[in-house]
Amino acid sequence: MKDLNRSQGWMPQIRRNSPMPLVVGHLTQVFTCSDPEARGAEEPTPPPSKTHPVDDSETDVVNQILGDFGPWQLRSLLILFLCKIPAAWLMACILFTAPDLYPMEEYTCDTSTFGPADNCSVSLDHCYVMVDYGDSGYAMRQCRKFLYTTGFHSLTMEFDLVCLCDFFVAWSQYWHLFGLLIGGVAATKLMRVLSPRQIYGTGIWCLLICSLLMGLVKDFSLHCGLRCLAAVSCCFMITSGQTIFSDLTGGSHRLSALLLYDCFWALGLIVLPGLASGAPSWQHIYLGVTLCLLVIVFLLPWAPDSPRWLLQHTKDNQLAIEKTVEILLEAARMNGSFHKVSKELPRQLGQLREKLQEHTHSVQWMDLWLGQKKRKASFHLVAVHMALATFMIVHTGLLLHVRSFGREHLVANTLSMGLAEMMGCFLAMFLTFRRNQSKWQWAGVFAMTVGFIGSICWFLAEEAMPEVYGLTMGWLMASLPQAAVSCAQSMILACLGELVPKEQRSCLAFSVVTWARVWQLSASFLTLLRQVSPALSLTAFCLLVILGGLCTSCLSTPTDSSEPDEAPAQRNQQLIAYT
Repeated sequence: MKDLNRSQGWMPQIRRNSPMPLVVGHLTQVFTCSDPEARGAEEPTPPPSKTHPVDDSETDVVNQILGDFGPWQLRSLLILFLCKIPAAWLMACILFTAPDLYPMEEYTCDTSTFGPADNCSVSLDHCYVMVDYGDSGYAMRQCRKFLYTTGFHSLTMEFDLVCLCDFFVAWSQYWHLFGLLIGGVAATKLMRVLSPRQIYGTGIWCLLICSLLMGLVKDFSLHCGLRCLAAVSCCFMITSGQTIFSDLTGGSHRLSALLLYDCFWALGLIVLPGLASGAPSWQHIYLGVTLCLLVIVFLLPWAPDSPRWLLQHTKDNQLAIEKTVEILLEAARMNGSFHKVSKELPRQLGQLREKLQEHTHSVQWMDLWLGQKKRKASFHLVAVHMALATFMIVHTGLLLHVRSFGREHLVANTLSMGLAEMMGCFLAMFLTFRRNQSKWQWAGVFAMTVGFIGSICWFLAEEAMPEVYGLTMGWLMASLPQAAVSCAQSMILACLGELVPKEQRSCLAFSVVTWARVWQLSASFLTLLRQVSPALSLTAFCLLVILGGLCTSCLSTPTDSSEPDEAPAQRNQQLIAYT
């Protein structure tokens, strides 16, 4: 039959094996007949257990070698999680670089520019000067130049903005939040052409340059612009870092990593007071941040790339397989799973590459709403958009609200906010794994409860009580909502994909977080309510916590979305998602 086919000019279509990458040329020496690991690799895989069936669509060669979690994944996660610490520092450093100053004690108005001192009278806050022009009458002038007596040289002293300190903090923080918005969108789009590791490296180097320049520039506009660029760099690292460790882990370990991602943000808040306490000026704080960034730069060579991204997006076939094999061999060596590496690894990766590159229909934003046949599903989409938006506003606003408790309590309150956020992350992890079906309701009720408790401060604002009791009550009413917000926010970002089908998860993540970060821009300006009363500002944030908790409690996980992790081949389509 074979000769007959040849005589007729027809040959069966036989798939050619992919070329052997140079990286795995030593596999011929590793897998020999005398190697017990090689003999173990040739043994047929035992059939799956009936109690734990294995779906063929959920297993591929990358998942078989890497596994769900191991020492190599742990090392990679710790390196990738470190980016959260400088991100928290650059978000909250404005608390220490621009603290409140007390008139008469630490600054006075320089009235020499208005004439003799006998013709000038200064207001109690030393922000306005009444100038006597004799027969021409009086004129109210705003003080532009000040004399400082305090030892710490802050940003408000650098720009002579002590009378506009609250507006300066709000405006500077606005540009940081705007940078987070732009950086998230840019990182998502760039990840279509650049690998996550390249974006992560670009982010750390740009952040290093921006933090160094911020400690040198003495121009107000340039300072705000650099804060925006630094936030863009932070978002590059956060977005690409989550994409990488989402591809390296699986199952419940991947969900745990997503839930605990913000723990390093809380750790950054805890460490920040120690970094800023001994600094004689705002420039030294930025210098300390820059020096700490060198640790991440030193660890960057050990940061891996996303293997499935390399297989799917690298143009050169041989280069894609070589890079992926290099990652898998390192992981197998460190995890002790070298016996899972087969001689056919290049061919298997070539098949997986073709599978990942199969054309799939891209989901548009309108498909999220038009594709939902049930009103309940559309209601869930509205609720999750509103919930994350309110939580992000409160998360930033309560952190800036720490300034309302006084500069002498700034260190203690910053530490308490960091501890509250860390407790919220662990609570989210507990509810997700122990109360899976009702986790949304638990998180929502907790947020509404602490929101109602925090709102009591509005009624107690006029009550006369000892200062220590007032400070303790204000601290509790700010820390508890922060813990609830951290819990619900971590849960939404980690379990967002449960609300929609698998093919729509990437689009939903982009939509929800972009919408939330647009509204997050208002957080810095809501803190200006403290000029009327600190209780008014705190009450406004607590009302938003109640609204977010109500929206969160309306969410529910469909019964067909109870699996802990999606198929790796399908999950790779969702890795380029907005973090």
